[in-house]
Amino acid sequence: MQYDTEAALEAWLRLSSAVSNSRLVLDMPYNEAVICNLLYKNQIYHPDRQMTATDLCKETKMLKSQMNRTLTRMEEKHYINRTRSTIDKRKVWIALNMEHSEIYRLQHQKVLRCIAAIADKVGNDKLPDIIALFTLIAETAETVFM
Repeated sequence: MQYDTEAALEAWLRLSSAVSNSRLVLDMPYNEAVICNLLYKNQIYHPDRQMTATDLCKETKMLKSQMNRTLTRMEEKHYINRTRSTIDKRKVWIALNMEHSEIYRLQHQKVLRCIAAIADKVGNDKLPDIIALFTLIAETAETVFM
């Protein structure tokens, strides 16, 4: 049993190190890239759903103070737009600024190319199983570590 958990830890650390050290999001900080990805997916797949900083905190597990600093930097760079709700003035909607998100689109395409290369290497037929396993591992880790 000890060997299995040690081997799993080693594999986890190797994967984490490979992803971190590959600098896939070289042109923007990691947290900004993650937030852009969440906003991008929301705007593409759920165009009627508006997101707040609280929503982003829940998705990223970032602290509210860290999220606010990151969103302020992103707004200064024109990556995002923040709009106060006309119905509830306490709510501020956050959306990816599609006109100024070229740097994110380039990063997103770079990451997708890397994932495609990995899929080619392990076999595209195995990709659904890998996605399911990664999802299961992530969900389990969230319940254990959070």
